[in-house]
Amino acid sequence: MFQLLFLVLFAEAAVALLLMVKVGPLRELAMRGVEQAKMGKGPATVKTIACTLSVILLSSVTTILKIQNRGHKLGTVSPMDQVLWRTHLLEASLIGYTLFLAFVIDRLHHYLQKLITLRKSASTSREEVEKLQMENRSLREKEDKSSGEIKKLHQDIAKLGEDMKKLKSESEDHERKASEAEAHVNALQKQSEELLLEYDRLLEDNQILQSQLHYKA
Repeated sequence: MFQLLFLVLFAEAAVALLLMVKVGPLRELAMRGVEQAKMGKGPATVKTIACTLSVILLSSVTTILKIQNRGHKLGTVSPMDQVLWRTHLLEASLIGYTLFLAFVIDRLHHYLQKLITLRKSASTSREEVEKLQMENRSLREKEDKSSGEIKKLHQDIAKLGEDMKKLKSESEDHERKASEAEAHVNALQKQSEELLLEYDRLLEDNQILQSQLHYKA
């Protein structure tokens, strides 16, 4: 009985130590062992063993108290009672430490699982944050690029406006020159008509003079 309790106690102490201190892959092995103990019929078996040890612990404590009360009543403790008292005290101590280490192992496993889950979620959140930062950076680059393109378009529009003003000024200049040329052509046509009239008048005068000369002759 005592050898078995010592063996269980040392095994639990080793498992608890491996759960508390990370030594290579041994922590993962200890975690897997505890998880397998909690799967299937494991929890029921563990609860049964814990209840049995608790009953034995209460029995040992009761025996210890009875021996102490009997010693107080008699004023002395017999050698047999002393042996029984030490035996039950050792048994109660081993069972108590065994149950305590089992509770510690269960809590360590529980909180380590939570810690692993939190680390995974933190890693996922970190990746999402990095992804959002990359998207934000990409959006800023696109915004800067769009701003540059918009600025360039404004410059092109301003340049086109200047070109349109220049073309409008040139068109007005051409229209003015065309009007001047048309007025000049009209003036030449009028002058030509006046010259033709003068020429006709001179021809008529010439014919009159020729007819007069011919008459006199």
